[in-house]
Amino acid sequence: MIIPWQELEAETLQNIVESFILREGTDYGSEELSLEQKTTKLLDEIRQGRALIVWSELHESIDIKNKMDFLK
Repeated sequence: MIIPWQELEAETLQNIVESFILREGTDYGSEELSLEQKTTKLLDEIRQGRALIVWSELHESIDIKNKMDFLK
């Protein structure tokens, strides 16, 4: 189930994004970015609709997916 980011409180959205970054060890290219930089970049992706916040009822977990990959 897709969770609209607009319906989340700012702090909740921030916590979801930071948790995802720390959990996934997301690759941001050849230069290392700070947690704050990674968070800003991922929040931009979510707000621009290129990334989705997804709830898995089966696993009872939340994740962030690339929109194009998720919709395939």
